[in-house]
Amino acid sequence: MGSVTATVPPPIGRNITTSFRTFTAITGSGFRRYSTYRQATLAGAFTNTVFGFLRCYVLLAVAGGAGGVAAGYTPAQLATFVWVGQGLLAVVLLWGWTDLADRIRTGDVASDLLRPVHPVVSYLAVDLGRAGYALLTRFLPPVLTGLVFFDLALPTRWPTLPLFVLSVVLAVVICFGCRYLVNATAYWLYDVRGPMILWTLGSGVLAGLYFPLRFLPDWVTVPLWLATPFPSLLQTPLDVVVERDPQPVQAALVVVQLAWAALILLACQVVQRRAERRLVVQGG
Repeated sequence: MGSVTATVPPPIGRNITTSFRTFTAITGSGFRRYSTYRQATLAGAFTNTVFGFLRCYVLLAVAGGAGGVAAGYTPAQLATFVWVGQGLLAVVLLWGWTDLADRIRTGDVASDLLRPVHPVVSYLAVDLGRAGYALLTRFLPPVLTGLVFFDLALPTRWPTLPLFVLSVVLAVVICFGCRYLVNATAYWLYDVRGPMILWTLGSGVLAGLYFPLRFLPDWVTVPLWLATPFPSLLQTPLDVVVERDPQPVQAALVVVQLAWAALILLACQVVQRRAERRLVVQGG
């Protein structure tokens, strides 16, 4: 009788450890990649700071001065909303990412599909590295500027800070998933300029970048919060850090973020699987 060689899979713990090491290595590579764009980083931080002054003075005028309140926000909360939002803009990154769409258009995405790491996981790890670098270089300058020139509302409840950190991480994941889905339309359209324009126009307004969504009527904000992921991108982290709501409401908003993060990552997996079944790479 001939010998039979059995292939024994490695232990589950070893698989988890290897996957974690791979994920962290890709995240580190994303951090190093974006750390090379020093001039762009300085220019972006300066631009966000300048627009922070404009937005802050406009919203303070809406509040009617030092003693006014607008949609439940005090002037100090509005100032915090603006300056933390200007810092989070580059961390969450609403616009400007077309890596996947470009690789689909050129056919380079074929090499991504041959790698042992799933494309969604790989691109997510790179994006988390990018967000980590932006947190150090694009988040701190606007926030520190706001602290110097304006009276900001600092958190007074101890759960606010960990909730804010969790909320920012979830916002990065949700925004990545949305951008991935927009880029993935290139599997069918090959030209994503249309979906990208819609995303650019809709995400800024509906995420709370230009003004707090609480300025809108409740019959608009509540369905927007529950039926779309847009408020979870910026509005939720900013409302958490300015303590706009009681602690139970703060926690509920973060739970909504968690649900959206899970749904959107699942949607990315499903879209990627369907795209691979009918993938036609141009030129090959």
